[in-house]
Amino acid sequence: MKIGVDVRVSDKAEIVRPELVTIGNHVSIDSWVYISTNVKMGDYIHIAPHVSIIGGSEATLIMGDFSNIGSGSKVVVISDNFKEGMVNPIVPLEHRKVIGDTTVLERFAVVGVNSVVLQDVVMAEGSVLGANSLLLESTEPWTVYAGSPAKPIGKRDKTSILKSAKELGYEL
Repeated sequence: MKIGVDVRVSDKAEIVRPELVTIGNHVSIDSWVYISTNVKMGDYIHIAPHVSIIGGSEATLIMGDFSNIGSGSKVVVISDNFKEGMVNPIVPLEHRKVIGDTTVLERFAVVGVNSVVLQDVVMAEGSVLGANSLLLESTEPWTVYAGSPAKPIGKRDKTSILKSAKELGYEL
């Protein structure tokens, strides 16, 4: 595991394959977080309690600077194709059909409490997924989504957010 400065990982978090995880600066991974996939985290990231990030060693989650995942949320980076092949993560991959590869939370993307993000989704810069939502498709920048399946419900004002990031030393 590659770790930046000012990083806190709870001793109650479980990172199954730590050699596949890169953590930037100013990151907090709270209690009861479960990570079983490649994760590349930027800076100023928070992963709240009871979050599951699953997909195995073949999958990658990329979290841009200032992205966050709310408590109780799930990010499924790779999933079994329920129409073909065996369905079980313990069965060797050659006997399964999987869908997914990389899921991305771009800078300032936020996953709300108890939400689910499915495979191959790109949460565009500044997009937000509201609480208890299911995200099946990629989002538009600086847009708020909610529901199951999630649909756009509004826009975010990025001005103050980008100003704060610049004050923290991030060129945008």
